[in-house]
Amino acid sequence: MGRSPLSGWPMLWRLRRAGLRTGSFGHWVSWQSTAFITRRLGERLQQLGAAGDYVLVGHSLGGVLLRLALQNLPPTARPPRRLFLLGSPVQASSIAGRLGPNPLYRLLTGDCGRMLGSPLRMAAIGQPAVPVTAIVGVKGWSLAVGLLPPELNDGVVTVSETSAPWLTDVIRVPVTHMRLPSDAGVTALILQRLQAP
Repeated sequence: MGRSPLSGWPMLWRLRRAGLRTGSFGHWVSWQSTAFITRRLGERLQQLGAAGDYVLVGHSLGGVLLRLALQNLPPTARPPRRLFLLGSPVQASSIAGRLGPNPLYRLLTGDCGRMLGSPLRMAAIGQPAVPVTAIVGVKGWSLAVGLLPPELNDGVVTVSETSAPWLTDVIRVPVTHMRLPSDAGVTALILQRLQAP
């Protein structure tokens, strides 16, 4: 949210160097609804599945949108081999909940911002029927003081907001939220999981 697919180019470059084909998906939360974005994303996932095996990596809101799109895939569509969530909330975001009434936040983040702050909407997403690795940053930053509960966080989401019993594994890394998609160590963790039997 508030970034472009370019924010992940260091990771995409490293994954390509490791022999993987990569792609990205862009969206504009300020003027596209959650339903519109996930419908487009679902179409893209069906195209990927028709071409063979694939894995998904979603940063922050991107992981939430991927979970929504997977929930709505037709039964005949090939699911991904694995989903990686980078600092992606699986429960309502406390920052989104606190900023939700703010008119500027609502204007900039649209329906997606409201969804992130809604316990009901976030709980309704549920768990994907594929293995899910959560890579969670634990290097918060001082600007978030007062917006986040007093617990480990990456500056945007807390560890508890990115945790659920259905996750296949959770890896904590000393990285801030914004750096998760560009951190070399995070890419190495993804490659490690993909090479495991």
